[in-house]
Order: sequence, then structure tokens, then C-alpha cells
Amino acid sequence: MKRISLVVLILCACFVSVAWGQQPANKCTNNWSEFHRTNMRRWNPCEKVLGVNNVGKLRLKWTYTTGNSVFSSPAVANGVVYVGSEDRNVYALNAKTGAKLWNYTTGGFVYSSPAVANGVVYVGSEDGYVYALTASTGALLWSSQTRGAVESSPAVVNGVVYVGSDKMYALNAKTGAKMWSYATDSSVFSAPAVANGAVYVGSDNMYALNAKTGAKMWSSTEGGGDSSPAVANGSVYVGQDNVYALTASTGTLLWTYNAFYGLISLPAVAQGVAYVDTEDPYVYALNASTGAVLWSYGTDGGDSSPAVANGVVYVGSYNGTVYALNAKTGALLWSYAVGNIVQSSPAVANGMVYVGSYDGKIYAFGLK
Repeated sequence: MKRISLVVLILCACFVSVAWGQQPANKCTNNWSEFHRTNMRRWNPCEKVLGVNNVGKLRLKWTYTTGNSVFSSPAVANGVVYVGSEDRNVYALNAKTGAKLWNYTTGGFVYSSPAVANGVVYVGSEDGYVYALTASTGALLWSSQTRGAVESSPAVVNGVVYVGSDKMYALNAKTGAKMWSYATDSSVFSAPAVANGAVYVGSDNMYALNAKTGAKMWSSTEGGGDSSPAVANGSVYVGQDNVYALTASTGTLLWTYNAFYGLISLPAVAQGVAYVDTEDPYVYALNASTGAVLWSYGTDGGDSSPAVANGVVYVGSYNGTVYALNAKTGALLWSYAVGNIVQSSPAVANGMVYVGSYDGKIYAFGLK
């Protein structure tokens, strides 16, 4: 079974100074425009429609059937859902109706989750290329070849596309030209997180690279693998055989939580809590400062990375169920059984929840 890796940081509705490798300051937006969300911690602080009091009323709004399994996680931007499929296509769907707006056929399976920035969709393919497509039409702007499959989900920051393959790459977002690359200890399936002038990415080990030059800042044997890192409040949260919290500036280990069977998914971090989906099989809420368990909820485990929005944690499972849990208590608020395994990670935006499944469908849930 293929791996979906998958990570996330926050700043909402405020203006901040911008250093290299940080997201540009802008108003709070309800888009979920890339795998991590642009705050690099899979938390949507701008979602105000869905919440603890009404998420139990979610119902299926639409589905769209692709030609094969969907491991890719949806990106949502400006009323459009972008997602890849094992049928080799990238799809753009109307976020309200599911109507297909366009599709683009690559030369390989698309496990990579799209990233949308400045009217362009960036996505990787098993054919070894990173593609830049016009968001409105799907027209090819450029493609950039790596030396390996691209399952990593891109992060786009300050005009640079950061993505993993046989090594870690930084590409010019306008042209696809390689700005730098860094050879890690093995291929990179992890989705990089970019914050505070650094690129954090997992290979066999965990790395922090200078976002401008690609120079190694530090590496750690704690964390890495296919799990993608989340960055929040000066710390990096990442899985592997366990869940780790590292100091973002130095890689110093802060705490470890024994996940028994490990994890591939990335942690979501919101309001001092790290939410992780493990193969135990439980979803855990851990104190982000100490690693102490706040609550756990039993599923069949999985590789789906949690999404957090307005007091609710959303996650998929190997048992084909999508769950909504109370972020404070872990209580089940809602669940829906789709057609098969859910390794895709949910995106929550504008009162809707979007997720893909092994059955080849993209599912959209809403209140009415």
C-alpha cells in the first residue's frame, strides 16, 4: 500500500513581518490550499461554520468518482477542490457541487497532494516530475524532472516550491528551475514544512535545511521516515516509530511519546495540543509542551493525518470511516463510513469537509 505522508503552523487574521521561508502576511483565509495548510500545522483557525455544536449534522453533499484509488489529500482554494488520483490525473472540482472543472493527466500515479498558490496548482507524480498547472484551466505552465518518484506534497512559500523526491528540491515557482537540492540519507516521501527560514523534512532521519540555500542546519535520528513534520511555537512535531517534539532551531529532543506501532501520518497542532493518528490503532491528543496524553480515541488506525478546525478533529481510518472528534475531550461527534480505506487526509474549509478514499472517490460533507 502506498504511503501518504503527510504536516502544519498558524497565524490568523493578523499582519506579521516576513522573513525568508515564512508565509507572507495576509488576512485570515478559509482556504486549505496545501497539505499542511499554509500555517504548517494542519489547523484551520478561520473555520467558523462547522464546530462542536453542529458537526453531528454533517451529511454527504456530493461524491466524484475517479478512475482509481485516491490517496492524495484535497486542497481547497477559491471555491475549487484540487486532488490527485492513482488514475494518473489531477482533478479540479467545484467545491459546492463536485462538478469537474478540468483534469490533467500526468505520466504516473498521483499520490502527492496539490498545493495552490497565486493561481497555480503544484503537484508531484510517480513519473518523477513536479507539475505547475494553471488553477483555472489546468493548462501546463511547466514541469520539472527529478530523479525519483514524487509522492511528497509540495509546500509553496515566497515564490519557491519545496518538494521531496530522490532528494529534497527547491524550485522556482514561476519557471520550475532548480534553485537548490539536498541529498538526504534516502528518498523523501515526507511533505516539507517551511517556517522561520528553514525547511523541515523527513527522510530516514529528520532534517532542517536553510530555506534560501539548502544548507543543512541540523539533522536528528529522532523522527523522519514517511511522517511529515508540523511546526508550531518554536517546536517541530513528527512521527516515525514514536511521536517526537524537537526544538526547531537546534533539533534538540524535547519529548517522546511511544506510539507502539509507529505512524506515517503527520501531527496536527492547535492551541497547545498535538493530534496524531497512529497504527496502534488510536488517535491521540498530546500536550504539545510535554507529550502527556490528554485523550485517545480508538479507530482501526491509519495513515490519514488529522485536520483541526473550530474545536473539532477530523481523521480517516483503515476501516473506511471518517471521524469527527471533540478536540478537547476526544468524544465522537460524527462519523461516516465511505466505500473503502481512507488514507487521504481531510481538508476543512467554508463549512465543508473533503477527503478521498481507496474506492476512487472524493467525498464532500456539509450541513445542508
